[in-house]
Amino acid sequence: MGNGTFNIAKGEIKAFYKNVKNNAPANSALVLVMLQASQADDDLNNYDDLASLLGNAGNTEANFTNYARKVLTDADLAAIPAPDDTNNYITLDLPDWAISAAGGTVDNTMTKILVCYDPDTTGGTDADLVPLTHQDYTETTSGGDIQANMHADGWYRCQ
Repeated sequence: MGNGTFNIAKGEIKAFYKNVKNNAPANSALVLVMLQASQADDDLNNYDDLASLLGNAGNTEANFTNYARKVLTDADLAAIPAPDDTNNYITLDLPDWAISAAGGTVDNTMTKILVCYDPDTTGGTDADLVPLTHQDYTETTSGGDIQANMHADGWYRCQ
């Protein structure tokens, strides 16, 4: 599970996931962002959009060779599962994120992966991206392939 949920997204993550899965609004997506420097979790939780988060000098997006944000659309997401009535929750999952030939020319050591909601991938800016969760991710690039496992037990548990 993600290490932390941004305050702006608490109680809303299932709805954002459902928006993307149902393609309503059209062109909505979840966007995965890697950070090579990040503030403490309690400070991260307070941001309401990606632009303000990245505007803080303590947070730096990855820039290693072959890095690009991962955009997940309706086709990439699994259907919302039935509730686990025994344990009283619903677990949402995201696909793992593989990057080939990560780094080599420019390398980074990552600290976090952010999952953000983009209501419209065709015209928005980082100010439109709502940060949902952050999870620890420590990987140093060197030109080889890397894979970020979003989590074996699911990405987010709605309780």
